[in-house]
Amino acid sequence: MSELLIIKVKVREACGDMSVATDFIDALNEHVNEVVKKAIWRAKENGRRTVMGKDV
Repeated sequence: MSELLIIKVKVREACGDMSVATDFIDALNEHVNEVVKKAIWRAKENGRRTVMGKDV
């Protein structure tokens, strides 16, 4: 598993009264990691050292 970038408590709060399985947290964290990696790649490809919203 990748480094945890999300806050489990906040995810559970966002889900309200729904139960949240551990595999959901893991899958969401992996998705966030991939989005961040792609945004970093895009910023570098555009000659920037700053990751911006448009990179997402």
